[in-house]
Amino acid sequence: MRRNRRITALGSAGALVTATLIAGAVAAPTASANADSRHGQDREARGAAIAAQRAAKTGIDWADCPADWGLAKPIQCGWVSVPVDYAKPYGKQIKLAVDRIGNTGTKDERQGSLVYNPGGPGGSGLRFPTRVTTKNPVWANVAKAYDFVGFDPRGVGHSAPISCIDPQEYVKAPKMDPVPDSEADKLAQRKLAREYADGCAERTGKAMLSQMTTPNTVRDLDVIRAALGEKKLNYLGVSYGTYIGAVYGTMFPGHLRRMIVDSVVNPSKEKIWYQANLDQDVAFEGRWKDWEDWVAANDAAFHLGTTRAAVQAKWLELRATAKKNPIGGVVGPAELIGFFQSAPYYDSSWVPVATVFSKYVAGDTQALVDAAAPDLSDTAGNISAENGNAVYTAVECTDAKWPTSWRKWDRDNTALNKNYPFMTWANAWLNLPCATWPVKQQTPVNVRTGKGLPQVLIVQSTRDAATPYEGAVELHHRFKGSRLITEKDAGSHGVTGLVNPCINQKVDAYLLSGKLDGKDVTCTPHATPKP
Repeated sequence: MRRNRRITALGSAGALVTATLIAGAVAAPTASANADSRHGQDREARGAAIAAQRAAKTGIDWADCPADWGLAKPIQCGWVSVPVDYAKPYGKQIKLAVDRIGNTGTKDERQGSLVYNPGGPGGSGLRFPTRVTTKNPVWANVAKAYDFVGFDPRGVGHSAPISCIDPQEYVKAPKMDPVPDSEADKLAQRKLAREYADGCAERTGKAMLSQMTTPNTVRDLDVIRAALGEKKLNYLGVSYGTYIGAVYGTMFPGHLRRMIVDSVVNPSKEKIWYQANLDQDVAFEGRWKDWEDWVAANDAAFHLGTTRAAVQAKWLELRATAKKNPIGGVVGPAELIGFFQSAPYYDSSWVPVATVFSKYVAGDTQALVDAAAPDLSDTAGNISAENGNAVYTAVECTDAKWPTSWRKWDRDNTALNKNYPFMTWANAWLNLPCATWPVKQQTPVNVRTGKGLPQVLIVQSTRDAATPYEGAVELHHRFKGSRLITEKDAGSHGVTGLVNPCINQKVDAYLLSGKLDGKDVTCTPHATPKP
C-alpha cells in the first residue's frame, strides 16, 4: 500500500497507525447476506445485481492512462460506473478508476484477471500493474497467467475523491503532542476531532459520506468483476483489503474463483472497529520492541545502545527534545511518530529509520527534518494524503457503531497507554471523529462461509503490528476449508510481496493451479534486514 504513515488531519496525533488495517462493514440484512442472489430480499443486493448486469454489457473502454497518473504503457486505464447508493441503482452514479496490464504468458496460459486492493481504507491499487513492468520476480510466475488489475475504491484518488479538511491545513506542522499532559490537552484534541468530523460532512456531503462503507466497496468490486467480463473473481487483498475480501466472500461467495488475503483484519463484529484499534496498540508496542532489539544487536552500525532499554532511552530523549522545541521548527512528537512507526510496520523500514535516528544522535539534525517533516510545497502529495485520511475516517466511522462516551475512550486509552505507550494516544485521536460522526453508523457484516465459497488462502506473520495474528486465525475459523500459512517469528505487514520461498511457492501454486496444502503450514521467517 502507498505510504502507510500519515500526519493526521486532526492537527494532532500525527500518525495513521491503522492505515493499512482499517475499516468495517455495513450489514447486508441477515436473510440476504449472500448478495449474489438476484432474488435477494434487500434493495442493495438487487441494486448490486442491476449494476453488475449493466457493467457486464458496457465493459471497460481501455485506453492509455492519463499522463499525470504516472502509469506508462503498456498499462491501460479505464472507468467503471457504479451507483452512489445501491438501494437506488438508477440514481446518481460515480466513476471508479481501474487499470490493467495483460498477462505476460501465452493466450493458453491466461486465467483471467487478478484484482488487487492494498489496504487503507484509502489506499489506491493502481500501482499493482507496475509489479509486471518493473519485473518483480516474486510475481513473475503469476503474471504469466493473469492480467494484473488495480482500482481506486470509491472516494479514493481518481474515483470521486472525498475530503474532510483543506489539504494544506492537513499537513501543517507542528502538531500537538499525541500524549496528553492534562485535561486541557484532551479537551483540545476532542475539539479537533469534532471539527474534523463536521468537516467531512461539509466537504464531502452527507449523501456521499453515508455511502462510504466496506459493503459498498465490496459491491463496487463485484461490478468491476462484471465489467472485466469475469464470471468469477480472482482477488488479492492486503491489510484492510483482507476485510474487503472477507466481506466479499460473505456477500458474494459464489462469485469467487480464488482469493488470497494477506495480513488479516480480525473480521469479528466485536472487533470492528473500536476494539481492533485497541488491539493494534498492543501489537505495535510488541513490534516496536522487536525493532529496538534489532537496533541494539546492530550497535556497531547505529551506535544507539547495546540493549533495548538503551535504545528506548534515546527515543524518549528525542521525543522530549521535540516536545520542548520542535526539531528544525517542524518536527514535534506527532511528526516523530509519523516517521518512526514505519519501523514496526515494515522490516524494509528498519535500516532507513535506524539510520536517520543514528544520524540525529550523531548531530545531523537535518536528516531527521528531511525524513519526518511534512512537505508543504508538495501540493499533489498533500491532496493525496488528506484524501487517504478522509477515506480512512469515513469508512471506519460509517462502517460500525463507535462509543460516544468520552469517559470510555479516556478510560480505555489511559489504561492501555501505561504499558503500550508507543501508539495508543496517537491512534485514539486519529479515530475520535467516530465518536461524533455526523451520519448513521452501520452494523458490521457477520463474516461467514456461504454456498459456493472456494478455498481461501490466508497468509499472516505472527508479529504483525497493524493486523495482529489473531485476525488471521479468526477468519480461518469463519471460512471453512481455508488454509492458513503462518510466517513464524516475523512481523512485516504484507507478506506475499516479500522474498520467502516457502510462502512464494505456495502462493504461486494456489493461483496457478488452485492447489492448497492438505493442512495449514508454518514457514520460517524471511531474511532479517542487515545494516
